[in-house]
Amino acid sequence: MKFFLDTANIDEIKQGVSWGLVDGVTTNPSLVVKEGVDFHSRVKEICAVVNGSVSAEVTAVDFDGMMKEGHVLAKLHHNVTVKVPLIPEGIKACKALSSEGIKVNVTLCFSASQALIAAKAGATYISPFVGRLDDVSQDGIQLIRDIVHIYKNYGFSTQVLAASLRHPMHVVQSAMAGAHVGTMPIGVMKQLFNHPLTDIGLKRFLDDWEKAKSQAPKK
Repeated sequence: MKFFLDTANIDEIKQGVSWGLVDGVTTNPSLVVKEGVDFHSRVKEICAVVNGSVSAEVTAVDFDGMMKEGHVLAKLHHNVTVKVPLIPEGIKACKALSSEGIKVNVTLCFSASQALIAAKAGATYISPFVGRLDDVSQDGIQLIRDIVHIYKNYGFSTQVLAASLRHPMHVVQSAMAGAHVGTMPIGVMKQLFNHPLTDIGLKRFLDDWEKAKSQAPKK
């Protein structure tokens, strides 16, 4: 399973990359606005740090507008994946862009039927939103399972990118369900390290080491 960071913060991305865990980044205009920087400039910065897919989202909701923005974004860097919303115009743009060899991430997916049409349109990634489905009392992880099953049935090459992952169990469950990618905030990625027994065990080892040094014969 690939790990993507869902952020536009360069320091967070550099930290994740230093751990050797970041395979890509997902961004959107909202995340970039929080950083107070130019969208295109920040996408280029991210591409310079991450050796992997960097999803950059269009803001247009019409086909012509999405195509125009998509072409601009794709030219920023060869790692850019153009992100489009799962609406009829977005699926139309996905088909057109992917036919040109441009990678496309279809976002805001909340059903298996939506995922099916995105795959038929040639999407590189489909982004089902696990946490947002949980928020409305639907099973987000079951959606991941359903999409993975359907894609395997027909040999679709579209990768399932589990999004809106709120905690470590979302990540683990998405991996168990067969998601190809999980995108998460830096806070969730940090939580993947945590277990109280690791902390207890490390403290015990270090305490024992200090005792062993104090008991060693002095030269």
